[in-house]
Amino acid sequence: MATAVLALQGAFAEHEARLAELGEKSFELRDASDLLRPFDRLVLPGGESTVQGKLLRELGMLCPIRERICDGMPVLGTCAGLILLARRLEALDDKHVPRLETLDVTVERNSYGRQLGSFHATEEVSGVGADVPMTFIRAPKITHTGKGVDILARVGSSPVAVRQGAQLGVAFHPELDDDLRMHRLFLSL
Repeated sequence: MATAVLALQGAFAEHEARLAELGEKSFELRDASDLLRPFDRLVLPGGESTVQGKLLRELGMLCPIRERICDGMPVLGTCAGLILLARRLEALDDKHVPRLETLDVTVERNSYGRQLGSFHATEEVSGVGADVPMTFIRAPKITHTGKGVDILARVGSSPVAVRQGAQLGVAFHPELDDDLRMHRLFLSL
């Protein structure tokens, strides 16, 4: 089949390029009619989670996507995509942002600061290997993980990559680096 890449806003083209490098067919989800196309996995890119969530709701895509994820469809959520997947937001964050709420984590939006606070790290990711490049841009911080959530990587003491079943959530942007291992992990789910 193919991988659908949410293309409402954000870094979707970069994910498509990485998937193509791995020989994976992909197409863009832009409205509810695109959900009728056959796909067996989904990428939720970085960008602005508030905008993406509101557009998902307005376009009638939020509930159908949530149902597919709950039925076990593999999903990769990067940065804003992680926020969309998160079951809970920290107290200071806008609780009215429409989200999918399928991944049992709590996140704090923009926790690593503004655009100028962006940074790059290299860490080991369980199941992927050592020296995985991680680009953080206004990234969310995972502040709590629930039962059944495996922490795959940390920067300092904070989880930055987690997996729950077929859901892979990362606070960084693997699509912005040349390393394809995070996308390979996703395609293996």
